[in-house]
Amino acid sequence: MNITAYLKTTCGWSNGIRAIMAKYSLEYTEKDIIKNPAFRFEMEQKSGQPLSPCVEINGVMLADISGEELEEYLLNNNLVGAPTSSTNVPLNAPCSDEEHAAMVKMKF
Repeated sequence: MNITAYLKTTCGWSNGIRAIMAKYSLEYTEKDIIKNPAFRFEMEQKSGQPLSPCVEINGVMLADISGEELEEYLLNNNLVGAPTSSTNVPLNAPCSDEEHAAMVKMKF
């Protein structure tokens, strides 16, 4: 599979995506849209909208998706089998106030 994930550095939903990738031992390219504004622009062009996370799998863009929704897509399309590990990370959680504050302070 060819997977690219457009994620925020710290974010509840982005962490849910990372957790699903780890749960199924999936290799993927992570593009941090906070650290690199060019990745945000690329994500917006490919997805047609500004919300993250977005995950592109084999050319199919899943826009503004949670870890739960990603896992459902992977299972429904027979792209994964049994999980290789478990996770205790929330798969559908917003960014906390602390995470938002930290992102505002980031300067690159």
